[in-house]
Amino acid sequence: MPSRALLVGAALLIAAPVIEIAAPAATADSERTPFARQADASYAALQTYFAAGDGLYREQYPVEPGDNAYSYEWPFSQAHVAALDLAVRPGSAGKRYAGALATHDAAQLSYWHDAGTTGLPGFASGVEPPFGGGGDFFYDDNEWVGLEDVQHSAFFHDAASLHQAQQIFALVESGWDMDPSHPNPGGVFWTQASWSSDRNTVSNMPGAELGLRLYQLTGRSEYLEWALRMYHWTNDNLQRPDGLYSDHVGLDGTIEKTVWSYNQGVPVGVNVLLYEVTGQRHYLQEAERIAAASYDYFVRGGRLDGQPPFFNSIYFKNLLLLESVTHGTRYRQAMADYAERMWSTHRDPATGLFHFAAAGDQHVQMIEQAAMTQLYAVLSWPTSAYQHLY
Repeated sequence: MPSRALLVGAALLIAAPVIEIAAPAATADSERTPFARQADASYAALQTYFAAGDGLYREQYPVEPGDNAYSYEWPFSQAHVAALDLAVRPGSAGKRYAGALATHDAAQLSYWHDAGTTGLPGFASGVEPPFGGGGDFFYDDNEWVGLEDVQHSAFFHDAASLHQAQQIFALVESGWDMDPSHPNPGGVFWTQASWSSDRNTVSNMPGAELGLRLYQLTGRSEYLEWALRMYHWTNDNLQRPDGLYSDHVGLDGTIEKTVWSYNQGVPVGVNVLLYEVTGQRHYLQEAERIAAASYDYFVRGGRLDGQPPFFNSIYFKNLLLLESVTHGTRYRQAMADYAERMWSTHRDPATGLFHFAAAGDQHVQMIEQAAMTQLYAVLSWPTSAYQHLY
């Protein structure tokens, strides 16, 4: 049964007890489904070619002179999520990843720093000493870990995961733009780094999703209030009339209009959770509107395969959360079609690695391998577990 170590203050590690809740019963032998086998094979290749010791990973394969010894936080977080997605599968399929999940839980803390520029702790973009020199805080990096924490808490009632998610949300709150003189005032900044002052869909909508999950877990009204604040700011400043979302707005008011798949998926999930916590049907209708618009844009529009797989994994998970309420199958089928297509067109059968780089570039990125592992793992879940996705 997985457990998680929690970093409190600057350096104190506390091992928290973990109580496993009843996992969804498998209706078939999930270990023998094609997607389950593909998930296991993809994770095995992740370990073979990227594991760097101490539960950490290299950024790419082959490794080049000058590469960091360990990956940045954002890629690591996606490998961590992959381990969780494997470990929560029902029966022995999940139980055999309990040790791997515990290893990732502990290694995650190698990125923990006791204070960023707002004075609050969180995860730095690089590993901390003795492994590395740390790095700037990115709010979206931290939000992905927080969402992993609440998914962990949905399957295993461990206080440590919940507390870490609460610490992360406090950090995200501190990233809110408080200067009313700015164009498009408000919104959570993307990073604490001095070289960017962007406020992004990806720094606000995952924050809203994390706040809503914390509200479900704790009942504390400030989480709902902050989630609504982030939700409305993003809708007011970055949502297009067709329901899709632009990437970010700068302090000069310029909107960067690129449409990324994960920036469409997370708002779907936020609206689903708002429907669940308020009972107001217009949120569910908005989730369906965004999902349909994104399906037309990416799937019917032929743009899906051009998106990074680590954006598509987040995108599809939120669409499955929607289908946990609507009981539809269109988005899971699109996810399965994408996963099968990537297996046949982008995977090297000799290594098990997925190659998405441009022609002539032989490098494979760890985050891409982790994302594909997530996709196959979740496709092997029983549909009753989709309610716990982001």
